[in-house]
Amino acid sequence: MEGFTWAIRVYYEDTDAGGVVFYANYLKFFERARTEWLRAAGIGQQALSEEHCAMFVVKNTAVDYHAPAKLDDELKLSVIVERLGRASVQFVQQAWRVGSAEPQLLATGRIKVGCVHTETFRPCPIPDHVLAKIRA
Repeated sequence: MEGFTWAIRVYYEDTDAGGVVFYANYLKFFERARTEWLRAAGIGQQALSEEHCAMFVVKNTAVDYHAPAKLDDELKLSVIVERLGRASVQFVQQAWRVGSAEPQLLATGRIKVGCVHTETFRPCPIPDHVLAKIRA
């Protein structure tokens, strides 16, 4: 696990009829980890929207599933910036089962987010102070 990590626990609501985490929920987990990564970097999404009329939106995702997570598992989610553009950020994110045994990789995602203007939803540059915090 590299980069920023954030811990979560698997709840009943996260699982499907087979008792494992429903595949789409990994995207929710990754979203929450990116939000916490931004918060830890001092980037408030509400402030970004209100002060700069800018927000991040997901442009595309791809997820590879390696092993299932189950009810009550403790997970660590990682956030790594793979590529930083003027108006977009490409992330590699991973979900790991941690706790009782050696960490096990469960899912790997590549998520690209773009910065858009809050009124037009057209691409706009990431504000300079935000770029600086992402690079730090």
